[in-house]
Amino acid sequence: MNRIEPTDSPLLGLSQRIPPSNLQAEQALLGALLANNKAYERVSDFLAPDHFADPVHGRIFAAIARRCDAGQLADAITLKAEFEHAGALDEVGGTAYLAQLLAAMVGIINAGEYGRAVHDAWLRRQLIDIGETVVNNAFGAEPELDGGQQVEAAEQALFDLAARGGSDRALLPIERALAQAIDAAERAFHRAGHVSGLSTGLRDLDKKTGGLHPSDLVVLAGRPGMGKTALATKIAFGAARALLEEAQAVDPNAAPRATAAIFSLEMSAEQLATRLLAEEARVSGDRIRRGDIGQKEFDRFVQVSRELASLPLYIDDTPALTLSALRTRCRRLKRTAGLALVVVDYLQLMRPAAGARPENRVLEISHITQGLKAIAKELAVPVLALSQLSRSVESREDKRPLLSDLRESGSIEQDADVVMFVYRDEYYLQQRAPKQIGFDSDDKFHDAVEKWQRDMERVHNRAELLIEKQRHGPTGKIDLFFEGEFTRFADLDLQHSAHDGD
Repeated sequence: MNRIEPTDSPLLGLSQRIPPSNLQAEQALLGALLANNKAYERVSDFLAPDHFADPVHGRIFAAIARRCDAGQLADAITLKAEFEHAGALDEVGGTAYLAQLLAAMVGIINAGEYGRAVHDAWLRRQLIDIGETVVNNAFGAEPELDGGQQVEAAEQALFDLAARGGSDRALLPIERALAQAIDAAERAFHRAGHVSGLSTGLRDLDKKTGGLHPSDLVVLAGRPGMGKTALATKIAFGAARALLEEAQAVDPNAAPRATAAIFSLEMSAEQLATRLLAEEARVSGDRIRRGDIGQKEFDRFVQVSRELASLPLYIDDTPALTLSALRTRCRRLKRTAGLALVVVDYLQLMRPAAGARPENRVLEISHITQGLKAIAKELAVPVLALSQLSRSVESREDKRPLLSDLRESGSIEQDADVVMFVYRDEYYLQQRAPKQIGFDSDDKFHDAVEKWQRDMERVHNRAELLIEKQRHGPTGKIDLFFEGEFTRFADLDLQHSAHDGD
């Protein structure tokens, strides 16, 4: 006869287990609140009615909170009258139960401890719910989610619980906040260029913004062909170089304290690396792909690749990356190698967290931008997200972008700390070259061609970076140098055609 061996599996008899609760703490807390409303201040910042295991207790707490927030007295008598007026006195146990709660009060000095005990039991119940969902999904309750998506959904659920359920965030004394501000100012004072944040590698952009700052969501937008990816790559490269130089200034053999990460949803890692090599080696990316380079250029190519290999720069080219997967990879990178900058190219190609089903595209983008801002705050790093612009730009005479041109602009504009647009007049001017057929005489055609050529010379190798929103600084235009052959941005100098200017 076969015998079932006993098992110590924690899942055995899970359905028979009673979810954690602390009804005595709930009663003692409510009694303390009814006895002295000042005790409410000790729990109001982290406790909510749905944290109570007993719904009756949650309802009584909600009534106490509502009266205290309104500056009214909340005791057994006023609550009795309120529940009577609502016809709900019997539902909360009547006058006798309110009196029983008062009797359960041990002391108002312990109200904070009671509140934390109630909150902790709620957290544990939420963790059980998440765990049961994970188990059920793994058994096939959500067949449309594969294993990887289920992991992402579980991570997202835990992150959401941590975000809304934390009770240990205290107010920051002004003394500590001032000390942090002075430290940032001191770093800016001693750094070359007086940049308080992470350098972008672009002098004028650093001057305008003070560099890239922790917890900021920076949106870089532009129409196709403007060079968004090239500019973002330049900024990531400049940040990585700054991190390396910062470490080597102390010790030539020291490793950088942190890294820059590019999440490229549009281009492969190889394409992005080729673009970086083309920019730095000053060899056309098109010629590199065709193999149309000489030995001297190839040697230069190899030398630059060795220099770039030492940079603290990571590339992830996973297509259709979800928000939770991005968060997980950023956390892992911060834990293992340090993290100083995240670049996302581009946010319209991202997907919301696994399991999330927004009603429309606007809500989906809103979830993504809010999630990117949350990652920036949680990891204390700047997040640079690229964004597409709507076609409404093309219908205007002046094609310089506006905030209203952002696709699903409401959420992007609202969540971003900085919004920048890259614009090149040369791109549009090239498309407006005069054609003979549009003129009734050769003289008029030649005059138009000469004017077009003068305009082209004026904007040749020029780009504009338009800062339209900056929460902590000024807005305005920054002129940049752009080499189309190498898709390369750099600082603009009058004598720039001969050298880099970095």
